[in-house]
Parts: sequence; structure tokens; C-alpha cells
Amino acid sequence: MRYQKKHDLKNEPNSVKLKYMKLGYHYLVSNAMYLFLVPLTIALAHLSVEDFINFFNHLMLNYLNFVILFIVLTIILATLYFMSRPRQVYLLNFACYKPDPTQMCSTETFMKQSELSGNFTEESLAFQKMILERSGYGDNTYVSKSLLKVPLNLSFEEARKEAEMVMFGVIDELLAKTGVKCKDIGILVVNSSLFNPTPSLSAMVVNRYKLRGNILSYSLGGMGCSAGLISIDLAKQLLQVQPNSYALVVSMESMTLNWYRGNNRSMLISNSLFRMGGAAILLSNRSFDRYRSKYQLIHTLRTHKGADDNSYNCVYQKEDNSKTVGVALSKDLVTMAGEALKSNITTLGPLVLPMSEQILFLASLIGRKIFKMKIKQYVPDFKLAFEHFCIHAGGRAVLDELEKNLKLTKWNMEPSRMTLYRFGNTSSSSLWYELAYLEAKGRIKKGDRAWQIGFGSGFKCNSVVWGALRTIDPAKEKNNPWMDEIDEFPVHVPKVAPTVT
Repeated sequence: MRYQKKHDLKNEPNSVKLKYMKLGYHYLVSNAMYLFLVPLTIALAHLSVEDFINFFNHLMLNYLNFVILFIVLTIILATLYFMSRPRQVYLLNFACYKPDPTQMCSTETFMKQSELSGNFTEESLAFQKMILERSGYGDNTYVSKSLLKVPLNLSFEEARKEAEMVMFGVIDELLAKTGVKCKDIGILVVNSSLFNPTPSLSAMVVNRYKLRGNILSYSLGGMGCSAGLISIDLAKQLLQVQPNSYALVVSMESMTLNWYRGNNRSMLISNSLFRMGGAAILLSNRSFDRYRSKYQLIHTLRTHKGADDNSYNCVYQKEDNSKTVGVALSKDLVTMAGEALKSNITTLGPLVLPMSEQILFLASLIGRKIFKMKIKQYVPDFKLAFEHFCIHAGGRAVLDELEKNLKLTKWNMEPSRMTLYRFGNTSSSSLWYELAYLEAKGRIKKGDRAWQIGFGSGFKCNSVVWGALRTIDPAKEKNNPWMDEIDEFPVHVPKVAPTVT
């Protein structure tokens, strides 16, 4: 039997051996402090009783001076600490908008509406069909009412109605969840990349809920799918200078006026991928809100690659040859997303990774940059830093690339892939549907860390890290968009899903 075990170990794949070696190394470095205590313990063991008596006698002779000095230093240090410490930011709750079932849009319905619009050539229709079949979408995603009408009603008034329906619907849900009064909200941040009316979206919210006159309100536009995390970062910065405040963040995108009616292939992709959705998040810096909040905001990190022309142009709104406005997506989009991610995690890594991973990353960097060694850049194992990953469901190709680059498992990618399948790319709000999926599955436990990663035009990569303050019980979750169907997930998503027309 013993011989058999040794034989199995020799035949064990090198990758598995490396996994256990790395795990042992991680535990060794993580518990290094305890190893350093061993020599100290041995040294103390060699001291006699008389040595300890002499030490305490000396301490008692200088007791008064020691106590005074200790008290003065404690007061000074405590004052400096509380004056310089940033205010803690808590996430009380969040809500995701789930449209009416009448707004569901299957692939068949999408193609039928595209054909009836009369805007597209046969080649363009075939291209959109191919994109949808490979998108990883199911048949229950949602679109605005204006896109389901015959003929399509792509008016400004319809776009405003769509925005009101999403924003007010999701804010109503959030206020019902938290019980916070509208007059107590001191900060409002609304983001929508392409629909920016006058009065602004934030003004629409202020008017609807009669928010107070001195509210700090902002509308962020043109910042793409990463704007949701930018809004969280902006709210965090404002909460540092506004004591005892609530911040309401609303993330959405309007489809009505941004439906492309031309035949440029790079612009047709956005028609096929974007879907209807929205999210509202309530943040607080009140210390007593910690006990009823779900999460604490640990880190926000923004990376902007706009100085590079390829990054700047990979998502670009412009006119095509027939003067029809649309958003062009470059073939370099996935590559640019990968480059932005590398820059972002290089800064984020030292903040979140255990020391064992930081040492390996530093050794790799020194070897490549200083000693010019021909070795691959070491990619840290972020699974040692986070229990959960919420990666923007921008498209199947982006998720595939990040899964490979970050060496994530199918289980890690499940929230993103299921969100893409069930709701599609809802732009900046998609990250909250993913966190809602984790809650509905009962995976969020007290002390867990969740990493939200967003990508957007510019080109930007933004990260937000949350720490769970309590275990989330799915049975107690109200208005979670997944709850009435969570048992059906995960589902198998084929590489190609043929469209029946």
C-alpha cells in the first residue's frame, strides 16, 4: 500500500505538484511571523526567575514616569490617527432593475425587429445574427419598449420615458429595502454614457423624489461601461468631506436613441450586444450604519489608458459614411482591455495580495526588467486575495480573455457568464446583477472579499473591492432579480446557439 502511494505521487502531473508546492509556500510566508517568534521563545526560556524579578523591580522604580509618558504618547497618537483616518464607507444595500416580461427579447424577436425596420442590408442582418449566435446570450434578455414596436419608435420622448422607468423603478426598490428617507440623501451620482438630456438625469431624480436643495448632484456621461465604478469612487471621495451623509448612486444606459440604423459592421455590434438594465446603490459614512450594511468599501482604483491612441479609439462614437451616428467597436478592443487590466492589477496587487504572491511578482519583475531574463511575467493568483469576482459582462470574448489572463476557474466566472446569458450587456449596471447572483446563490459569507472589475471607453479599467460585513441569507433578500429563478442556474451556454427564424 505504501509503495502504491509513492508510485502514484511520482506519476502525479507536474502542474498538480506545483500547485501543492505553491500552496505550501503561501502558507509558509503568510505565517512567517509565527516562525520568527520561535527564537524569541527559546531565548526567553533561558532566562532565570531572578532575571524576571530584576526586570520588574527596575520597571516599578520608573513606574510613574513610564505611565505619564505612555498616556501622553497614547493621546498624541490617537489624535493623529483619528484626524488622518479616512471615513469608512458602507454599502447599505443595492437594487437591480428587472423589466416587465413583455420586454423580453429573444434572438428570433431581435432579428425580426431588425428586418422589419428596413434599415439593414441582407449582409448586415446576417452579420448581426452571427454575433448573437456567438454572444452567450439567452432568449430572456430585455430591450426598451420602443424597440419592440412596429415601426420602431426611436424618439427623444421615448428615450426619456425609458430612463425614467429604469431609474425611478430601481430607486423605489432601493428605498423600500433600506427605509432611508429622501431628505437624508446628501449626495447623488447618476451615470449614463450616451443619453444625457437637459435637465440632466440627476435633476430628473431630484425632481421626482423632491431631494433637498443643498444636495451634491452629478451626472456622468460618455464614460462607457466602467462609469458605474467611477460613480462609486466619486461618491466615496465626496463622503470623505461630508460627515454623516448618504450617497445614492444610479447606473443605467438608454437604448432608444442609440440604436444604430446603418450598415457599418463595427457599429452594428453594439446593437446586438447592449440590453436594458439599471442599478441603484446606497452608500453611507455613518458609523452606526455599519451594523445594518451589507458591505464595506475597501479599495477603489481607476486606470485610464486614454493617452494611447489605440486605446482611445477602440470604442468611439462617430458618423458612418452615410452620416448615421453609431458607436464603433475596434478589433483591438479585447487586446486593449487586457492591457488596461495589467496596468490596473499592477497597482491593485500590493494593496490586496498576500505577501507570498507579492514576493513572486517582485522577483519576476526584477528578473525581467533588471537582469533582462527571458521569462514570462508572473501573474499573481488573485484567488488568494478574493473569494468572489464580478467582471463586467461586456461580451463573451472579454470574459474569455480575463478568465485566461487571471487564471480563474469556471466557478469564479459563473456570475459574469450567467449575467451575460440572462440579462446581456447592461453596460455599467452589469456588475450589480453579478453581485446579486452571488447573493441569491448564498455564496456571500461574512469576511468575504468581492472584486468588481469594469471596462469602458477611453479606455478605462476600474476596480472596486468590497468586504462582506455579514453573511447574506438568500431567503431574506427582497426584490433580488434572480430569486424567482436562481435554481435554474448555472446553465450550459453553447459556443454557438443557432437562431430559429
